Amino acid sequence: MSRLIIGPFNRVEGDLEVKLDMKEGRVEEARVVSPLYRGFERILKGKDPQDALVYAPRICGICSVSQSTAAAYALAGLEGVSTPLNGQRASNMILATENIADHLTHFYLFFMPDFTRETYGSEPWYAGIAKRFQAIKGEATQDFLPARAELLHITGILAGKWPHTLAIQPGGTTRSIQANEQARLKSILFTFRRFLERYLFGADLEEISSLSSYEALEAWLAAKGPDHSDFSRFLAISRTLDLAKAGRSCDRFMSYGVYPQGEEQTPLFAQGIVMDEQALPLDSAAIAEDVSHAWMVSDEPRHPSDGQTIPDPGMQDGYSWCKAPRLNGQTMETGALSRQLIDGHPLIRDCVARSGGNVENRVLARLLEVAILVPHMQAWSESLDLGEPFRHHGKGLPDGQSVGLVEAARGSLGHWLSVKNGVIENYQIIAPTTWNFSPRDGQGLPGPLEQALVGAGLREGEVDPVSVQHIVRSYDPCMVCTVH
Repeated sequence: MSRLIIGPFNRVEGDLEVKLDMKEGRVEEARVVSPLYRGFERILKGKDPQDALVYAPRICGICSVSQSTAAAYALAGLEGVSTPLNGQRASNMILATENIADHLTHFYLFFMPDFTRETYGSEPWYAGIAKRFQAIKGEATQDFLPARAELLHITGILAGKWPHTLAIQPGGTTRSIQANEQARLKSILFTFRRFLERYLFGADLEEISSLSSYEALEAWLAAKGPDHSDFSRFLAISRTLDLAKAGRSCDRFMSYGVYPQGEEQTPLFAQGIVMDEQALPLDSAAIAEDVSHAWMVSDEPRHPSDGQTIPDPGMQDGYSWCKAPRLNGQTMETGALSRQLIDGHPLIRDCVARSGGNVENRVLARLLEVAILVPHMQAWSESLDLGEPFRHHGKGLPDGQSVGLVEAARGSLGHWLSVKNGVIENYQIIAPTTWNFSPRDGQGLPGPLEQALVGAGLREGEVDPVSVQHIVRSYDPCMVCTVH
């Protein structure tokens, strides 16, 4: 048995270290370490509740809209204020813009460049993939970055700026738009869709989103060929390296639901969980955070509405600043794979039934979600009624408790708020990577990534296993959101 410490990881938002116990060239046991404490939950105590709209987005520079949305939902729930349809659609578009940008940034700048490492130099596909996906210098970077920059103009139009907008408020958005700006939104989405259909998929978005089984995906790849598009290049590499056999985790999935639509606020992507291959409703009251292996003052597992964040760097059994959230005492994977599985997309259901949660399926679900979302964004932009309000105003915030649940790009994000005597008494945040990268709990149960890393092996001549990089990146970690 030997100990291998990998970190800090590059191309990750924040600090991450992974400790691996290796046996005969494979991971026997893993511990995932979040080495940087941030403490936003403690910063917010004693503040005016509206201050959460200012502080929460500063948690992260790449998913700040998700934090804004969760905070706004929590405040709206406490205030009892509803959102008009324009505000709903605008908020959905702002969040979807950020989530799509995150999905594609992960694919083009974080995930695919790992296949240009020297360890793959002898592979027959290496030269073409290196030319296309080499970090910074690759052709794909030159194609993707201008498209991403243009997409983010949607946030500028609807929210004033990105990141850290204050436009998302309880009851809607602060910025109504004019007819010329609505036309600009439609133009941006049309141009961005052309980028996706030309470079990423090489096919109409509806063709991709309608793929209904693993066999249909295989037939599509066989018909198009491995060099047809960036999507087909990923699929071809995945088949070569058996990425569908890498990084299988707990096979328990969770989504809070996201993108409410219509008067009924029905989410575009449904809320729920999948455990033991059964779809079940989500009971958020069953969430508890365990700190037995975190650098926190020892305490019993608590529901986040009653949670504590008291740092203790000397905690004897601690090895991470990340808490261990559990649902009914169980680890849960969250992210695009969970969202599409719980929403019932037939391709993802079939892929998970075959091989569970793994590297290929996580990336596949992320790209599929992009193909699904963009047409919905086009419909939302068409549906904006410029003569109607974008926000309803409440009558002030009472004392009490509330929660804001949303789906960020990386998965389920929750803000639990308690207000007493007009100020924040308690504020607890559980981010998607807190779920996925959690340490062991009091029962010794490893977190999802810790489970997924077991069995990862070294290629010949390797010291730093690229298989570990693929597994870690398949979750698209955001470590600055993880620790509070």
